[in-house]
Amino acid sequence: MSTQLGIGSRIDHQHFGKGVIVDTASEFYTIWFKSQQGTKSISKDYPDMKTLEEVEGSSTPGVITIADIEEALSNILDRRLHDMQLVPIGPRWKRGMMILKPGDPTLASKEVPIDTFFHKIVMVRDRLRVMEQKINANKVMTDDEKVDLQQYITAIYGSLTTFNVLFKETHHQFKGVSGKE
Repeated sequence: MSTQLGIGSRIDHQHFGKGVIVDTASEFYTIWFKSQQGTKSISKDYPDMKTLEEVEGSSTPGVITIADIEEALSNILDRRLHDMQLVPIGPRWKRGMMILKPGDPTLASKEVPIDTFFHKIVMVRDRLRVMEQKINANKVMTDDEKVDLQQYITAIYGSLTTFNVLFKETHHQFKGVSGKE
């Protein structure tokens, strides 16, 4: 790698797989690798490392500014939010079917696989989390405006707690205002 990569750059290492540069020094990158669940120091001249996404390097190597950290976190969060997180459905619901039966007996029922419905619920949850992060990271809104919007999101989570029965693990479930819904 001949170019100076900055914090937040994504690379692919021959042995450790995909990683994100979290620090730079004069001759080495400190790279966090998911496969290692930790960091490794890799020479900037290491030939078997490919750049997947480049973030411009700082003009003063080894110096990390708040702007560098914010940009790196923003890049990582953006990429992470586009990755589909594996959220398991409760075992009793696997391969189940949801039957929507209209009140009018002359109309046909609709069957929806619970796995499909669950996937859509998880997508709603994940998109609400993205919205929360974007609100909290917004530099134009006041704290009062952020709190106001956050209350709406919390209320939405509360409305969605009905679907918690579908989740295998409680830490994936919706959590609204305590004691409600």
